[in-house]
Parts: sequence; structure tokens; C-alpha cells
Amino acid sequence: MAVLAFSAWVAGCSSSPEAIEQNDPFEPLNRDVFKFNHGLDNRVALPVATFYHSVAPDEFRDHLHYFLSNLHLPVTFANDVLQGHFERGGQAIGRFAANTTLGFVGVFDVATDWGMPQHDEDFGQTMGYYGVGEGPYLVLPLLGPAVPRDIAGGFVDHYLDPLGYLNFHDKFIWSWSRSALSFVDSRSRSIDSLREIQRSSIDLYATTRSLYRQSRDAAIHNGEPDVTGLPDF
Repeated sequence: MAVLAFSAWVAGCSSSPEAIEQNDPFEPLNRDVFKFNHGLDNRVALPVATFYHSVAPDEFRDHLHYFLSNLHLPVTFANDVLQGHFERGGQAIGRFAANTTLGFVGVFDVATDWGMPQHDEDFGQTMGYYGVGEGPYLVLPLLGPAVPRDIAGGFVDHYLDPLGYLNFHDKFIWSWSRSALSFVDSRSRSIDSLREIQRSSIDLYATTRSLYRQSRDAAIHNGEPDVTGLPDF
């Protein structure tokens, strides 16, 4: 009920003329947080990711990426079903079954060669698919770009993850280790792209904001262009 109420508030936020025009009412504060995050990234996250990229063999990094991606597939499956994309949901659960068993808990990617390519879905995308507005653009300390719709979606995804219902020793350590490894994996795979963006951007904050929105919009539409609002020829 809290998520539904929050989603309704998000949709309301996105309907005002000011929000539609820029959707960044907290820009001065967001820029300060972005500056803090960027400085911390350059001093901590980037060196760690660069060290990991240079020390770990390509094969190790690829297999770790497969393993981490496999853990998210139950959440992807649930959101595929919620969106009514049953064929994609079948691919997600089939990929999870194949890679978890024959791929040794996801360390090896055998499903791609069997016609089940990797794709990701989350509840933020599901809400966007049903027309829930993103709400005001935010930059969160340490976490980076976000919008209220995706923040609410993240809480729902936590309860869609079956691993969250398992009780085992050192569960807290496992959860944080998984998050840390996912961050390092993601950061190390985008080092060159992020550096190129920094070199070519006149306003890195505005570029990051635009790329984040474009990325989320593409994810909501599964890579297909948004044709809503175009004239009917």
C-alpha cells in the first residue's frame, strides 16, 4: 500500500508543468551532491575498479559478471510477468535454470548459445511501463542518479528476490558483499565509456542527467523507440 501511494505521488509530481519542463527542481542541491560523488568516485571507486580491471584476468571478470547477473534473473522474471511479457519471462527463468545448473550457479553462461540472451527488468521499469511518472530527478549521496519511481521500485525488487527469504549464516555479510562486487563489476566494465564522457562533456552533471533518463527510458521500452504522441499517418 505504501508503494502504491508513493507511486501515485510520483505520478502527481511528473504532471506539473515545471516537472515536465525540466524535472530537476532540486538542481542546486543535486549539483552539490554530484560534485561530492564525483570526487569520491575519482579518489576511491575509480582506482579500485581500475586495479580490479588490471589485476583480474578477463575470464575471471567475465565469469563473475555472469554469476552476479544470474542472481538478478528471478527479479527480472517476476517483472517480465508483471508487465505481461511472458515470452521474455520464459527466457529469463529458462536462462536462470540453465545457468544455475549446467552453468555451475551462473559462473558459466550456457543459456545465450541456446537462444536465451541476457536482459534485465526491475519494478521501476514495470511502473514506467504502466505509465507511472519518474518524479523529480535526484542525486543521492554515494548512490548517484535516481528518481522516486526507481527508488520505490528498488524496495519492491528486494521482496521479489527469493534470496532475500533464505536464512543462512552471515546473510548480512553476503548481502553487502554482493552489492560491493556488483558495483565494482559495473564500474570496471564502464571505465572507458565514463572517461570518454568526462572528456567530451562541457557540463558533466547535465550530460549524466540526460544519459540516465535516456537509459531508463530505453530500458522501460526494452530498447524500442517510444512512439507515443507521434502523429498517426
